[in-house]
Amino acid sequence: MAQEVRAVVAHAKGKPVSVETITVPDPGPGEAVVKVQACGVCHTDLHYREGGINDEFPFLLGHEAAGIVESVGDGVTDVEPGDFVVLNWRAVCGTCRACKRGTPQYCFSTFNAEQPMTLASGQALSPALGIGAFAEKTLVAAGQCTKVNPAVKPEVAGLLGCGVMAGIGAAINTGGVGRGDSIAVIGCGGVGNAAIAGAKLAGATTIIAVDVDDRKLALAREFGANHTVNSKQTDAVEAIQELTDGNGANVVVDAVGRPETFKQAFYARDLAGTAVLVGVPTPDMTLELPLIDVFGRGGATKSSWYGDCLPSRDFPMLVDLHLQGRLPLEKFVTETIGLDDVEEAFHRMERGQVLRSVVLF
Repeated sequence: MAQEVRAVVAHAKGKPVSVETITVPDPGPGEAVVKVQACGVCHTDLHYREGGINDEFPFLLGHEAAGIVESVGDGVTDVEPGDFVVLNWRAVCGTCRACKRGTPQYCFSTFNAEQPMTLASGQALSPALGIGAFAEKTLVAAGQCTKVNPAVKPEVAGLLGCGVMAGIGAAINTGGVGRGDSIAVIGCGGVGNAAIAGAKLAGATTIIAVDVDDRKLALAREFGANHTVNSKQTDAVEAIQELTDGNGANVVVDAVGRPETFKQAFYARDLAGTAVLVGVPTPDMTLELPLIDVFGRGGATKSSWYGDCLPSRDFPMLVDLHLQGRLPLEKFVTETIGLDDVEEAFHRMERGQVLRSVVLF
């Protein structure tokens, strides 16, 4: 039987969000209804509200979530009611060309729920990243539910659903940072600091944080940075080269996603190093680089989608590392809030006052 729950909805570009009653249908084949326990306020949700993703309003926002599976539809075998899960937006298909090559982390045909959640009027909602978890309950494809150790706090576990996983994965999965390597991270918000935490976890010995805000640089040191660069005051490329014996870093992660920061990443990496773009640019941004520099500098430039993660592999591992005290996920949670506070949380995010606000249910 369909259920009515409270949820955060964005109706129009740039307009404040509202908390409304929506209808969540019973799960159909391959679907699950999840009772949401916590959901982080991610910059991608703000992108949706601002029309930066697409214009398929109204949006049901929220996607960085953890909760309890309440019910499942026909054919679902991987999860069952009562399972504690982190929601993901990469429910791999198993049959596309990437999956068949043995690289399901690049799946080109991921699953979402087939049925829509709706407003009271019956109008269909577009769930953010196929999830829509600023809601007491949400309908997802069962493959979007990843079981993890239920000993972890929901407000911590849910962060793996997007930003923290994107940052850790950008450093480890995409950048391949390892023991003894050097890494520079440009932009020390939630994603950037996650890249720093991931680099420390992987054994990098030179970890350089770059930002224009000294408050964020101080946080970066808490996550494992042993050098900081305020790029308002110092040329970032020169500083990174100086800290790496004049060579540049083995890996440079751009967690901002602007042409100027990507150029910094490109020129700050070692000749055989890797520049990773994980910050999301807007559609109007363009990049111009001398082609001779692209050729002459060798190495690699990569984009990182969701930290190139495979949720079934990465989420349980990272939760276990957190529970062992080796990955301080709790440091990303600046505050916990209610559903009615999401709009103000967006403003605090824009002002750089938080790493993550997390809605608790």
